[in-house]
Amino acid sequence: MRGFAEAEFRGRLHKAQTLMAEAGIGAILLTTEPEFRYFSGFLTRFWESPSRPWFLILPAQGDPVAVIPSIGAALMQSTWVQDIRTWPAPNPRDEGVSLLVEALRETGGPVALPSGPESSLRMSLADYARVQCDSGLTFRDDAGITARLRAIKSEAEIDKIRASCAVAGRSFARVPEIAREGVALAQVFRDFQRLLLEEGAEFVSYLAGGAGPDGYGDVISPASDVPLARGDVLMLDTGAVRDGYFCDYDRNFAVGAPSAVAAGAHAQLIEATAAGFEASRPGARACDVFAAMAAITGGGEEAGRLGHGLGLQLTEGLSLSPRDETVLAEGMVITLEPGVETGPGRLMVHEENIVIRAGGAERLSPFAGPELVVI
Repeated sequence: MRGFAEAEFRGRLHKAQTLMAEAGIGAILLTTEPEFRYFSGFLTRFWESPSRPWFLILPAQGDPVAVIPSIGAALMQSTWVQDIRTWPAPNPRDEGVSLLVEALRETGGPVALPSGPESSLRMSLADYARVQCDSGLTFRDDAGITARLRAIKSEAEIDKIRASCAVAGRSFARVPEIAREGVALAQVFRDFQRLLLEEGAEFVSYLAGGAGPDGYGDVISPASDVPLARGDVLMLDTGAVRDGYFCDYDRNFAVGAPSAVAAGAHAQLIEATAAGFEASRPGARACDVFAAMAAITGGGEEAGRLGHGLGLQLTEGLSLSPRDETVLAEGMVITLEPGVETGPGRLMVHEENIVIRAGGAERLSPFAGPELVVI
């Protein structure tokens, strides 16, 4: 069974069913990878193919029911889920609809689907309409049950994220092996992914960054073939995955001795991160943590968000923004990600990963010091 003991999954199901009873829900239908994996342990990269839908039903009583393409049967049998119903997919005439309708009817409904922020439906709208019509059941939202459960991590989940952070930490320590003046940024990106895999990542779903004098223009553009130059600041931001869980933090490096602007900006980012860390306590709101960091870096709503939730996905759940009043609770894993402008069209950002504990926050990533690492 992938990553966890069966008791971990049964605990998640029990919590869901308790909340379902309170909300009057007969079944929750899951169609997207993170939720599917959260309750089943089914980990595969086959979700990259949009040709086949996958369904997991959480009934109000009893164990989950997987309605999946036959290609996934062998892997699903290695999980704790025992009721596995398959069809030979792709089959445009009946892409699992008949099997799904039959399984949903057994629950009696009403059927709920995650419908809040960041939710989506991974099946055709035409097939979803057929399921609603042919089943004769009532369909509704899941009252936020799935999102609430995923927001609070178990100790076993926190251990997975901590291990992923350690992989990235070892890889960041090796950046001087691959990055130096004259090396193209695109080559650094390729080599850094190699380092992450060598240090234990299963795959690297996300890698971003940038480079330029005293900072970079943005943090989401693909890497260019422009070589690193003396005076540049290089930033690498990774979402490496180990055992199904993400880390998400970055590091800045100075190519040669940093300028006063770059050195000062980095020290300011570390100070802001420390303020966010101190503010990250049970009972505090996401907007409070944002305010603690923004007070040091400057900027209001135009700064966007300065961090987010983390776990099965690179970004999930809350945003550290002035508009998000989500109350932090013990077991939440979040990122702290302040940013500062260093000049016209230039910025620097810094990111760390933490978990909320009863007495405050705990570091999951190995926090950087105030001085830029020189390469």
